[in-house]
Formats: sequence, C-alpha cells, structure tokens
Amino acid sequence: MNKHDLRILKTKAVIHQALIDLLKTKQLNQIKVTELCKTAQINRGTFYFHYVEITDVFEELFKEIMDDLKESYDEPYKHSILLDVKNLDPDTIRIFHHIKKYEDFYRSIFSEKVSISSYYMFFNALKQILEKDPHAKDIQGPRDFFLSYTANSILGLMIEWYRRDFKESAEEMNLQLVQILQLRL
Repeated sequence: MNKHDLRILKTKAVIHQALIDLLKTKQLNQIKVTELCKTAQINRGTFYFHYVEITDVFEELFKEIMDDLKESYDEPYKHSILLDVKNLDPDTIRIFHHIKKYEDFYRSIFSEKVSISSYYMFFNALKQILEKDPHAKDIQGPRDFFLSYTANSILGLMIEWYRRDFKESAEEMNLQLVQILQLRL
C-alpha cells in the first residue's frame, strides 16, 4: 500500500474529519466503528483496510497534528537559532496559525466534555517538542520544570483562545504571545 496514493490520502482525510465531527459530541471511547463509517460515508471494509480500531485513527490524526505543531513551533528558529524576545517578530510565530488550521480538532479536544487525559496527551507532546528548544539547554537544575512550565503556558494560551471562541485572529494571538514573553524579561 502506497501511503502517498491520493485515494488513500483522501480516504484517511474523510475518516479523520468524521472522527473530529464525532468527538464534538462524544468521548473517543464511546465512538464505534459503525458510527464512524456512517459519518465518513465509507464501508467497514474500507475502515479495516486502513485501521484496526478507532484509537488507531485518533493516534494517526494526533501524530499528524503534532508534527504540524512542531513545524509551527520551530518557525521562528528558522530565522535565528536563539530567539531574541525583545526583538521577536510576531509574524514569525506560527503556532496560532496551526491552531486555526486544525480548529475543529482543537474545539473537540479542548471541550469540557473531553477527558482530562487529552490535556495530558497534549502536555506530553508539547514537552517532547520543547525538549529540542535551544533555550532549554541553558536551564540550570531539572529541565522538567522548565519544560512543564513552558508547555502549560502554551496550552493555557490555546485553551483560553478556545474559551474565547477563537474570536481573535492568529495575528492578534501572535502579538499577545510576544507581549507576554516580553513582560517576563
């Protein structure tokens, strides 16, 4: 099976979107294959050709989104190895553009109906992304505290933006982040 086959990519995109749609009203462990297939308008055989169970779909989707988040997080570092927060250009920040791109997913995951395990899943994924942050190398003492603080800061901004119904633009959120970072100096 060629993972770059356009038919496979389209089928998986439909399945991913169906899962996101179902997550708006149900927890992951409540979603059945039959229900997902009906929402995606595919047959069970198609589902089982690509996946074994619903959690496989979620894990694949989550990995795809986290890979994109990592690229978004790394964007400012493409312009400078170490960030000069005093002169940080908000236009180089891409995290909030990433969230807009996957807004439906984030609306589902940040819903108060979703288990706290989703928070920890994001928290752990963010910590992994942050471990490669050049600033983390300069930390004295246990790096876990720095990584946890930073991951929670990012998650806090994401959740607050969600709670405000994503009414601010990604550009406004970039400016907000730069202002917060500059206050910490």
